[in-house]
Amino acid sequence: MKAVLFEKFREAPKVVTVSDPTPDPHGVVIKVEATGVCRSDWHGWMGHDSDIHLPHVPGHELAGIVEAVGKDVVNWKRGDRVTVPFISGCGSCPECHAGHQQVCLAQEQPGFTYWGSFAEYVMVHKADLNLVALPESMDFATAASLGCRFATSFRAVVDQGKVSAGQWVAVHGCGGVGLSAVMIANAVGANVIAIDIDDRKLALAKELGAVAAINGATGDVPEAVIELTRGGAHVSLDALGHPVTCFNSIQNLKPRGKHVQVGLMLGEHTTPQVPMAKVIGKELEILGSHGMQAHRYGAMLDMIISGKLDPSRLVGDRISLEDAPAALMNMDRFQSIGATVITSF
Repeated sequence: MKAVLFEKFREAPKVVTVSDPTPDPHGVVIKVEATGVCRSDWHGWMGHDSDIHLPHVPGHELAGIVEAVGKDVVNWKRGDRVTVPFISGCGSCPECHAGHQQVCLAQEQPGFTYWGSFAEYVMVHKADLNLVALPESMDFATAASLGCRFATSFRAVVDQGKVSAGQWVAVHGCGGVGLSAVMIANAVGANVIAIDIDDRKLALAKELGAVAAINGATGDVPEAVIELTRGGAHVSLDALGHPVTCFNSIQNLKPRGKHVQVGLMLGEHTTPQVPMAKVIGKELEILGSHGMQAHRYGAMLDMIISGKLDPSRLVGDRISLEDAPAALMNMDRFQSIGATVITSF
């Protein structure tokens, strides 16, 4: 099969021919029809993830068709249209038994712990636990964005932030995760403030339901949010993963507000400054959010099918596998609007 491979961190990946994967007894091989290019992939290419062993094929936001099925798989067959959370649970640890596959103690991640979906085919472990059936009406490019950015935002807003109608929600960073969070928070009735340094992304955020937009390059972001909300946000998300956006997200909260850290904090950003005096004095909650379990996709998919959510609006550039190396290396420049998706292999 064709795949994007890098042999050294921070050196240009290449499109090469490698051996086709085969399913293990509980796994499947998926023919990749679409896969997103995510900032997490860029972190992996930069060498920020200790799970990656070289040479490596990146890619974790994927959708496609089941091509081959392991002998012990019960619920899936060749030809099924599927996607998969970027975290695959083991099914055996205490967290998996409690339904928390997103923090599985022995988790697998395509594109990180093993070769991923920047390829014609990808193998997924524990298929009966981790695969998600796709609605026939959903195109693969849209479905690919569900596995990381959109599903991650859904859990961050709904399950971790517990956002409800009438609350003020601040979203710091309007990339794929942030724009997804804007749409989802708006759908559940919140008043959303979008923050970014790119006016084009802010304009799209307003189209997706944000009631206000703040350009973070032009002034004091927490002060602006507190003024707009008359006291601070009930829930605030750092959807980028940067010391500045993390600090601002905590600082712009009202008393007893919730900060949800969604953007990865890796490399030189692993220890951001936290205004701990405010966390204590205002009884703030600091929450992490890391993906979403396969069994929670039903609620999200129901909202998509009913028309309350439309992740297709977040699909940006559609590129070929040959274009993927350049797209991956440029992820830190924040140029694209919406999710870049590989759709041609």
